[in-house]
Amino acid sequence: MRAILLAVATLVVAAIVAVGTLFATGVLPIGGSAAVSPSAAVPAPSSPSASPTPSASVPAIPSPEFTPEPSAAPAFDKAAYSIDDPTSPWVIVNKLRPLADGAAYEPPDLVDLPSDMPNPNGYQMRADAAASLEEMFHTALAETGVQLVAQSGYRSYSVQVRAYDYYVNSLGVAGADLTSARPGYSEHQTGMAMDILDTVSGCSTDGRCFADTTAGQWLAANAWRFGWVLRYPDGATPITGYEFEPWHYRWVGVPLATEMHTTGVGTLEEFFGLPAAPDYAG
Repeated sequence: MRAILLAVATLVVAAIVAVGTLFATGVLPIGGSAAVSPSAAVPAPSSPSASPTPSASVPAIPSPEFTPEPSAAPAFDKAAYSIDDPTSPWVIVNKLRPLADGAAYEPPDLVDLPSDMPNPNGYQMRADAAASLEEMFHTALAETGVQLVAQSGYRSYSVQVRAYDYYVNSLGVAGADLTSARPGYSEHQTGMAMDILDTVSGCSTDGRCFADTTAGQWLAANAWRFGWVLRYPDGATPITGYEFEPWHYRWVGVPLATEMHTTGVGTLEEFFGLPAAPDYAG
């Protein structure tokens, strides 16, 4: 009997040891169900209603705005018109630059001025200059209430002979050369110059009187808008050769007059880089 009990006890101990070994090696889980190798596990199917998780969106990085550099304004073309051809609106006539064939030159398109423009001496002008002058006179009247006067426009060579001789007889050669051009050297012969006065101030084409009038100041500030430049400005005698003439305006066209106004260049000689012309060459 004792031997039988000892044998049973031995078998129980052996069984306990075997079961412990199975738990220790993971064959039997602690909960008692059979262990499944992790590599053999089958994932549970996803729910049919479940949608895949969208990937996180990456915010777009805005591209920097491109602002093109402003293109530079084209340089003024100083060669657009001739400064030598007497028919050119940019021709430059001074004591060093006489008109080509001056004794015979006459502009090709002289016209009478409109009848509503005071023109006491009946002077003509070239067509484009006359049209611009008319516009300027009308605008001056509208803006100032003062009527301008076309005192002296185109002068032929022979008329300039008489004008220059008058000043020589009155002032001598040196005095005449400061206020009147010699024949063949006058801007008036181009048909693109006009001595302008008014009907109210009583000023003449002599001295500084006209510069202080409403009309004279309006012209000095606004003539460029219509293509005119004050040809012999105050203080420019060493360049132009003539005393200040607040009444003497020269038509050169709106582009050139505007460019001179914008840049502040006062004389045609300076603008085109020409030598000063205070005296005649001979």
